Amino acid sequence: MECIILAGGLGTRLQSVVKNIPKCMAMVSGKPFLYYIFQYLEKFQISEVILSLGFKHEFVVNWVKQNNWPFKINFIVEKEPLGTGGALNLATNYTKGSNVLVINGDTYFDVDIIDLLKSHKEKGADITVALKSIINFSRYDNVIIDQNNRIISFQEKQFCEKGYINGGIYLINIKKVLGNVSKDKFSFEKEVLQKKTNKLYMNGFLCNNYFIDIGIPEDFEKANFAFKTLF
Repeated sequence: MECIILAGGLGTRLQSVVKNIPKCMAMVSGKPFLYYIFQYLEKFQISEVILSLGFKHEFVVNWVKQNNWPFKINFIVEKEPLGTGGALNLATNYTKGSNVLVINGDTYFDVDIIDLLKSHKEKGADITVALKSIINFSRYDNVIIDQNNRIISFQEKQFCEKGYINGGIYLINIKKVLGNVSKDKFSFEKEVLQKKTNKLYMNGFLCNNYFIDIGIPEDFEKANFAFKTLF
């Protein structure tokens, strides 16, 4: 299986504690965050990784080349910020399979990829989104699903006592979802996930395993503490 890691963002909210490096290279418990994502992918025998990079991409490229990994790694560098959708669309020019795993480079979600793929195929989904159940949140959209776990809508960020959030891991039927996209710059979350729930089959894969998004200083510190015992 091929995996695209979206790691080109500026990481504006994290700059107060992690300066002038990509978020995926932020040191968490003594290692770059990307190290833990690679360890996760190795566990599921991913064959090829496509790193979609932008801001300070040379830090990522140099670190990757200094280490040996059990999968092939390609680098795609944005000449200008394209948004998550534009970056994903650019990266898919280098994929071969129909269903591609996509991971956000600033999140770690311990989802069983084999079960994720099984659910994706059984439902005949266009997109399968790994969902995490959390309480008392306002930082994320609340994902609404039906009795078959099909995604109905993404409710915009507001305080929610309990719900499901997008965990930043997807299986995407690339040709079906992005085959006719003509935009160079766009948000995958806003332009595809939020706007096309009625046109595409979006399957919600529920998982209660460990999840962390290091995009803000508070959660970055939580990751530093948690990863000391998790790894």
